[in-house]
Amino acid sequence: MMGEASLQPKVMVFPKYSPPSKKEVSEGGEAVSNSLELEQGERWFVARVLPHQENRAQFNLHRLGFRSFVPRLRRTVRHARRLQDALKPLFPGYVFIIIDLSKHRWRSVNGTFGVASLIMGAEQPRPVPSGVVEALVASCESRGAVRVDDSLEVGQKVRIVSGPFAETLCRLAQLDDRGRVRVLLEIMGMEVAAQLDRSAIAPAA
Repeated sequence: MMGEASLQPKVMVFPKYSPPSKKEVSEGGEAVSNSLELEQGERWFVARVLPHQENRAQFNLHRLGFRSFVPRLRRTVRHARRLQDALKPLFPGYVFIIIDLSKHRWRSVNGTFGVASLIMGAEQPRPVPSGVVEALVASCESRGAVRVDDSLEVGQKVRIVSGPFAETLCRLAQLDDRGRVRVLLEIMGMEVAAQLDRSAIAPAA
């Protein structure tokens, strides 16, 4: 005879999903599934976001289950008379989103806090040309900063974008395979060598 306890219904408890924090989003936490690789039927799309609302939009998209990506550049900003390194959007006002139009409720993106609207075609969102976002994702460092210096050549003029010498023009003297560069700064009429991370420089405009 079965015991009374065996007749009790079993209750399954599932762990509650916790979306990434706003701090994790701002530091480059890009996806609910920790992967931005496209699966079958998925494409990259782009949405406009409200002014300075990239982090908020991405955070709320994650809560809805969408994988999104905001490529960022490392910049040095002045705050309260101090220089601080920060990650700033490469394309201010936009966020890239992975969507399968046949499966995902893409219209819910337009109602997400922080999002203005998806970039549309005639009747559906317009996909980003294949390979564009994939290349940006592949060029990201661990914290989400995009490297934009792959085309740098020794001898060319470059601009320092982060650190105490931010916005200083200098000459690229050496590149290595470990992500470091050697630049020559002109100080008091003399060229002074400095070692920097590759993400700290960009081609001079």
